[in-house]
Amino acid sequence: MARSVAVPVAATAVLLAVSWQVAVDGPLLGLDRWVRRAVHAARHGVPGALPDHLGHVLSDLGGGVPAVPVLVLAGAWAARRWHRAGAGRWWLPLPVAALTAGLIPLLVVPAKAAFARPGPLGDPLTPEQWGWYPSGHTATAAISYGVAALLLARVSGPRAVRLLTAGAALLALGVGAGLVWSDFHWLLDVVASWCVAVLVLWPLDRWLPRPGAGTGQASGSSLR
Repeated sequence: MARSVAVPVAATAVLLAVSWQVAVDGPLLGLDRWVRRAVHAARHGVPGALPDHLGHVLSDLGGGVPAVPVLVLAGAWAARRWHRAGAGRWWLPLPVAALTAGLIPLLVVPAKAAFARPGPLGDPLTPEQWGWYPSGHTATAAISYGVAALLLARVSGPRAVRLLTAGAALLALGVGAGLVWSDFHWLLDVVASWCVAVLVLWPLDRWLPRPGAGTGQASGSSLR
């Protein structure tokens, strides 16, 4: 249990530290600049347009489309499977998916407006812009695909659970990497959103019941 609790504690600590450094323009932001220089050097050293194209494709996976439709479809499929399994609250995945989709902008947009951090290109924010911190695409990907995996894992076998976990994690990492590679976001923008996702997924993983676990009691975590 202590090891499990360490995950959200560490995510909270990292999120607070990074947010503080962004707010005060602290020395930790030097990491962002160093990573950006390293990425630029790597981009110049790789011939062809394929890596840049891949970076854009990965970045787009964190958009509202396709991430939110995937989440909603996963909720609908999980509800259908829960209903077939005879679960008392078979409809639960549907509001979980819908509320998650609505929660993402509530977590990201106010923070973007409050921190008002310029992007890697250094252009000043216009009045209609919110800022770059934290990364909305990263949060959308990590939370949407993560919750979709959690919902589907409740009606899947152990092998499928491992695949779902790995798939959600790879998508979250891939979107973040694509954003940094494409110069759309600083690294710390991405790291902060990964931390936010952990703080959403960790309690949800422990709260969500399994269809065969009676009327709403969780039977253990499937995505530790």
